[in-house]
This record gives sequence, C-alpha cells and structure tokens, in this order.
Amino acid sequence: MASLFDPMQARRLHPYPLFRRRPLLRHLLACVFAGGLWTLALPATATEPIPGHSLESIRTWVLEHNPELRAMDFETQAAEARILPAGALPDPMASVGFRGLDPDKPWRTAGAEREVNYALRQRFPLWGKRSLAREVATHEAEAMRLEREATARTLLAEAEAAYVRYWHADQAVAVLDRRIALLRQVEEIAGVRYALGRAPQQDAIRAQVEQTSLQRERIERLAAKQEAAATLNAVLGRRSDAPLAAPDEAPRLAVRSASLAEALDAADTHPAVRSQQARAEAARTNVVLQRRNRFPDITVGVGAMQLGNGIQSTELMLEVEIPFQQRARRERERESRLLEDAARARAEAARRSLQGEAGMAWAQWQSARERRRLTETTLLPQADANFRSALASYQVGEVDFGTLLEALDAWQGADLARVDALRDELLGAAAVRALEGDTR
Repeated sequence: MASLFDPMQARRLHPYPLFRRRPLLRHLLACVFAGGLWTLALPATATEPIPGHSLESIRTWVLEHNPELRAMDFETQAAEARILPAGALPDPMASVGFRGLDPDKPWRTAGAEREVNYALRQRFPLWGKRSLAREVATHEAEAMRLEREATARTLLAEAEAAYVRYWHADQAVAVLDRRIALLRQVEEIAGVRYALGRAPQQDAIRAQVEQTSLQRERIERLAAKQEAAATLNAVLGRRSDAPLAAPDEAPRLAVRSASLAEALDAADTHPAVRSQQARAEAARTNVVLQRRNRFPDITVGVGAMQLGNGIQSTELMLEVEIPFQQRARRERERESRLLEDAARARAEAARRSLQGEAGMAWAQWQSARERRRLTETTLLPQADANFRSALASYQVGEVDFGTLLEALDAWQGADLARVDALRDELLGAAAVRALEGDTR
C-alpha cells in the first residue's frame, strides 16, 4: 500500500513537474530553430551582388532596379486600371424631400402628417458611348506600355554604351602599362649601352621622358574610367560612387540585322512609333465619342411618397438631356481631330528619327569593325615585327634610339587603336540593337 509520503517525496525530487516543463522546452527549441534559420538567411539577404562583372549583370540590373522603369511600370498599371471605370455606369443619385413643413419651425409639419418623397435616379449613356470610352482608355494604356518598352530599350542601350566605355578604360590602361614596362626595359638597354660607351646618355633620358608622358596619359584614362563608372551607375539608378565589379571579359553585342535596309525596317515596329500610333488610335476613337455626344443620354428614376407611416404613391421618371451647347461640342470634336493628327505626325517624326539613328549607328559599327579587323590582321603583326627588328638592330648599334622609340610607339599605338576600334564597334552595335529590340 502506497504511503502518503510518496507524493511529497516526488515533489521534492521533481519540484517542476513534467507537464510544466514541456511548454518551456518547446519555446526554447522554437527560438533556437528560428535563430538558426535567421542566421542562414542573413548572408543571402545582406549581401547583394555587385553589377559590372558582365554585360548581362548590367542589363539585368537596369530592368529590375532602374527607378525610371519602375515609375513607368506604376504608370502603366494606373493606365490599365482606368479601363474599367471608363466604361462604367455613373453612380446613381438618391434624394429625400420633405413637404408640408412649417416655415417658422421646419422641424414640424404644418398639417397633421409629414410628407416625405424618396427618389432614386440612374443616368444611362446611350449610342455606344461607354464602349467607346473604354476603347479610348485601352489605347492609352497600350501607348503607355509601349512607351515603357521604348524607354527600356533606350536605357539598355545607354547602359551598354557606358559599360563599353568602362571596360575600354580598363583595357586602355592595361595597354599603357605594358607600354611603360617596355619603355623601362628599353631604358635599361640604353643604360647598358651608355655604360659600355656605345650610346649617348640622352637615350636613357629620352626613355624616361616618354614614360612620364605615358603616365600623364594613364591618369587621363583613369579619369575617363571614373567618368564612365559614374555614368553607368546613373543609368543603373545607383549612387555615382557605388562600387562596380571589374569586367571579366570583353562585352559581346551581336547585331541581328544582315543589312542596313533590314535595320531601317525595324524602325517601323519600334515601340516609340507604335506608342504614338496607339495614341492616334485613341484620339480617333475619341473623335467618334465626341460625335456621339451630340445625341442625348437618358436618366431613369423611381420614387415613392410617404404620408405618415404609409406609402401614399409611387412614381417613375424619365429624363432626357438637351444637347444645347453645340458650339462647345464642336470644339471638343475639333480638339480630338487635332490630337489625332498630332499623334500621327509624332509617329512619323519618331520613325524618321529612328531611321536616321539607325543609319548613323550602322555606319559607325561597320567602319569600326573594318578598322578593328585591319588592325588585328595587318597593322599589329607588322608593327610587332618592326619593333622586334628595331630592337635587335639597336642592340648591335645599327639604328639609333629614335628609330627604336618610333617602332615601339607604332606597335603599342596599334594595340591601343585596336582597343579603340573595338570600343567604337561595340558602341555602334549597342545603338543598332536598341533599334532591333534585342532585350536579351
């Protein structure tokens, strides 16, 4: 038989019973689990990738973070939200009227009972006005969407051009660094020949002067890189001093058009042109709507008269608008026709402007590509062979130091010309791609 002492002894051994400790244990485990998840998720949310290592990272950042594109996204959604209300019925009107009131004491009736009139009216636009208004709003929303797409193409082209300049500045500095290193080697050769009495001291000094000039050009190239980085950050919607990753490789911008005529045909379907065409369609539909406003709308109403506590009578009302302000209507029709003509003129102006930009961009791209190919295949090998020959001849005293420096300048200048031609080729390709609509 159990003793009465057993429960007391159990309480001493277990002052906190198990059913009291389980909630505390569950809360502790939940906190530990939540803290572990937060610790794992913290690096993913805190560290954001820095754009700049590739052209694709720049394009992705523009499409996702540019504030102008985000603002136009909201404006497009707002224009789409106006479609449904444009063709909706106007709100009904409800009214309550009191009759038989005492003029001296309006809160009292003059007779025995108070007469109350209730009315509900609804206006109905006829002649297809609601569908026309909805169509106008639809065309305007489409125009806003196309305008956003045209802006995205422009921003992508600007970002690609800024990235090309950013990459080009790095490449130009690298070429100058190689040139400075070669000049130091040439200076050492001139110093050795001067020590042997085979060359004047002026050769080494002239090499130092050339290095100083290249250092000045290097500073200018670094300043151009900072300017390109600030421009790129501005297009990306970031601070001008925000860090950018170093480019991993040369950007590649492929042109899809096989000829200039094909590139010019792409201007006809450009979103900027189609946006103005959509606005012209909205204006044309608005012309029809303004003409339909010559015909009156109707208002239907129902009412009831309460006398005392009961309904005395009911009524049915029909109201018709009188189109009396004909001059104002004619002016609104004239306004809508002029807006249609203006939108069509803007569409034609946008088409011609895009075709002119396409012609200039195509010429720049073709010319720069030919210059790059000529430099890579002909000029660079020739300049390299000329420098090696001049260096070997200078070491044996067959040519003077000026000839060696000219050969070095021609060789490294050809390499810098190759980089500059590649920059111009990429800039032209970016402009052509903006007209083609390549958003990949």
